[in-house]
Amino acid sequence: MVNKGFPKFGMSQAGAFVTTLKNYNLPDFILVLVAKECKSELLERGRIDDRLQSMNDDALELLHKVFVDCQEDSAGKYAQYRFFAYVSSIYHKCEVIVNDTIPGASGKNHKIPIAIKNNGMYIAVAQNKATGNPVNKKETTKFYEMVDDIKKGDHGTMLTDGIYGSSVGFRKDGLMELETLSKSREDDPENMLNFKTANFENNIYSVTKC
Repeated sequence: MVNKGFPKFGMSQAGAFVTTLKNYNLPDFILVLVAKECKSELLERGRIDDRLQSMNDDALELLHKVFVDCQEDSAGKYAQYRFFAYVSSIYHKCEVIVNDTIPGASGKNHKIPIAIKNNGMYIAVAQNKATGNPVNKKETTKFYEMVDDIKKGDHGTMLTDGIYGSSVGFRKDGLMELETLSKSREDDPENMLNFKTANFENNIYSVTKC
């Protein structure tokens, strides 16, 4: 008879993962995303170590790869999880929405990897480049135009922050273009937008404000 509940890599390793991960202040929505991806159960409430222990081996292993070992994968999914956690850490007690679609003033629906809401209103949108070449001028211009379009639309009245993260760095012309566009905005409190860039180096995101 096979005990289906017995972990593949043994209790000692699963326990070690839980012991390490409980110190990482992982946001609730990250646990939910990883549990869904790994077809794992997850306690809805409770202490972080109890919730981690409710997850299956695959989920614990994935969390450890992403947040403890800071590994990369070819699809860039690990980097996205880290970026999501980073963005959510900036906005305490706010609603985090992953893979959102927000209409802009132009009528175009913009796909946003992570958005932040406060009291039901969007206050920040963010995206991360996980793979490929460093972010260039064309990419930062496109990001600026997207955030500006959302800001001008019905859903952007309270939007103040646009964060562009990168796991592959930024080209100087890309940073300079975003700074130029940001400074070109009218000095109007109601139209204010803060553009920030965050680079993933030495296993952490460090912010360069434009």
